[in-house]
Amino acid sequence: MEGIHIETAQHIQIKQRPASLGDRVLAYMLDSFILVIYVVLVAITAFAILKMEDGSVALFTFIALPFLLYHLLFEVFMNGQTPGKYALNIRVVKIDGSKASITDYLIRWLLRPIDLTISSGGVAVLSILLGGKGQRLGDMAAGTTVISLKQTLVRGEDLLVKVASTHEPKYPQVVNLTDVQIRQIKEIRAEALQTQDFGLLKRLAEKTGEMLQISYETKSLEFINQVILDYEYFAQKEHGEG
Repeated sequence: MEGIHIETAQHIQIKQRPASLGDRVLAYMLDSFILVIYVVLVAITAFAILKMEDGSVALFTFIALPFLLYHLLFEVFMNGQTPGKYALNIRVVKIDGSKASITDYLIRWLLRPIDLTISSGGVAVLSILLGGKGQRLGDMAAGTTVISLKQTLVRGEDLLVKVASTHEPKYPQVVNLTDVQIRQIKEIRAEALQTQDFGLLKRLAEKTGEMLQISYETKSLEFINQVILDYEYFAQKEHGEG
């Protein structure tokens, strides 16, 4: 998949590169291997220490809970990644490129049996291949996708934004930005979304707000998107476009 173009609430097109099916399968296999090793090691250790009649329930619980919660817990505490996803450099994110919430991870996890276990992965594979946005059923329900974090060059055409003539700008101060500055803002935003560096996105928003002397209350990504949209609106209006 070359990439998916997602339209944000501010009507800005953001290009995300979905993780390939091969990378997702390899990540799944690696996570499964880790789980098998865990079960074997815990079982051997427990049987050596506990008598079966005394510790069978405790042993089952000790093995089952981490096994069942593996993907959910890792994605929550590793920002959308499991060890397998980390190794393959892929991550779960919201469809607009923002960070997924605990609720999103929970929805994906609850639908995991339908996607992967019951159908032996058939439902997930079909959803990913046919959906066009790299989403299995759990992703569709949660509004998430799995993207590749592998570095790619940002092309000039990927930074272009077409704004509707009916757009109502929120920050007229953007006219004080230069073409070079707005391009740098776009490039840094693209880099932050590609690497899921939300700290960089926050710093970009803060710096942009300082330059424009704007106090914003929205999320960093929403603010940056609005600034870009407003700038392009005024630029197109100046050149008689739209």
